[in-house]
Amino acid sequence: MAYWLMKSEPSTYSIDDLAKTKQQKGFWDGIRNYQVRNLIRDVMQPGDLAFFYHSSCKVPGIVGIMEITSRGKPDETAFDPESHYFDSKSNPLSPRWFGVDVKLVEKFNDIIPLAALRDNNALKNMPLLRTGNRLSITPVTGKEWQVIVKAEKSPRP
Repeated sequence: MAYWLMKSEPSTYSIDDLAKTKQQKGFWDGIRNYQVRNLIRDVMQPGDLAFFYHSSCKVPGIVGIMEITSRGKPDETAFDPESHYFDSKSNPLSPRWFGVDVKLVEKFNDIIPLAALRDNNALKNMPLLRTGNRLSITPVTGKEWQVIVKAEKSPRP
């Protein structure tokens, strides 16, 4: 099993949006970065777990946990001219962009803010916290995963 951190702007797709879907399942689409596409297409596996991270908002941070429930598969939004994620160079016979199915495991009672992640020395090497990192999906080590899960269970001021 691998661990991930998956970012989404809550104004576009939030953990509440996922929670409201039928069976709390959704398709993680809209990825338009080749490095992230390769992670989805070639590395992510059903059963992997991911932190759901709200980005580009007043208080960015981790808001819950999802399970990856499919292998990477073509992102149909790339083929739809009406979609914000349309890519005229992608086609169903040779898809350029991929996504994965996800299922909500847990919505946290409180956000774990980016500031708290930065303040935790055990997380100093997380890709999320590296200067210049803007990838929407990044790997999380088993140790980092345990530190964050433990922090979620601890009371915060």
